[in-house]
Amino acid sequence: MAWQGLATEFLQVPAVTRAYTAACVLTTAAVQLDLLSPFQLYFNPHLVFRKFQVWRLVTSFLFFGPLGFSFFFNMLFVFRYCRMLEEGSFRGRTADFVFMLLFGGVLMTLLGLLGSLFFLGQALMAMLVYVWSRRSPRIRVNFFGLLTFQAPFLPWVLMGFSMLLGNSVLADLLGTAVGHIYYYLEDVFPNQPGGKRLLLTPSFLKLLMDSPEEDPNYLPLPEEQPGPHLPPPQQ
Repeated sequence: MAWQGLATEFLQVPAVTRAYTAACVLTTAAVQLDLLSPFQLYFNPHLVFRKFQVWRLVTSFLFFGPLGFSFFFNMLFVFRYCRMLEEGSFRGRTADFVFMLLFGGVLMTLLGLLGSLFFLGQALMAMLVYVWSRRSPRIRVNFFGLLTFQAPFLPWVLMGFSMLLGNSVLADLLGTAVGHIYYYLEDVFPNQPGGKRLLLTPSFLKLLMDSPEEDPNYLPLPEEQPGPHLPPPQQ
C-alpha cells in the first residue's frame, strides 16, 4: 500500500520533473547494476562528433555519481526545485520550461568544454536553483534546519556546502553562471528601456507541449453550452 501511495503521488508530479528525475534514478540504477558504465555516459566531443555517440549529449546530464549521500542530496534538490519552477513561474508553460532546459543544456555543454566537465547534472541542478531563487526573492529557505536565509543566497550556500564536502565547485559555478544568463535575458533585459525578449520558445514546442488557448471570440454551439438541452422541435 505504501508503494501504491508513493506511485500515485509521483504520478501527480508535473511531467518534465517526473521524466527528468526518473531518468536520473534509472541511469544511476543501471550503473549500480553494471548494466551501464559511466564511460558510456560522459560527454566526449570526439565520440559525439566522430563516432556519432550523440546520446552522450543527454546522458552527461543524467548521471550524478554512485549511490551515496552526494547522489541523494543532488536528487533531492533536482526534484524539489525543478518541481517548484514547473508548478510556479512555468505553470501552464511546459514548452517554455523545456526550452529553458534546452538553452541551459546547450550553453553548459559548450562552456563545459573549457573546464573539461564530463558530467553536467550538477550544473543543471545549480541552474534550476539559481533561476528559482531569483524569481522567489522574498521566500525564506531553511537549509536542513541549520541556516535560514533569503532565497537568493541559496546558490552560494549550496556552493559552500559542496566545498565542505570536498567537492569541486566548478559545476556549481557553471550552472549558476548559465542560470544568471537565462534570468537576465528572460526577466531583466526585456524590462529595460529598449529591451526585448531574445529567448523565444519555438512554436513547434508550444504545439507539442502546451494546450491550445481558447479563442475569446468563440461562441459554442447551443448543444455545447452548459445547462439543460431541449430536444429539437418536431417538423
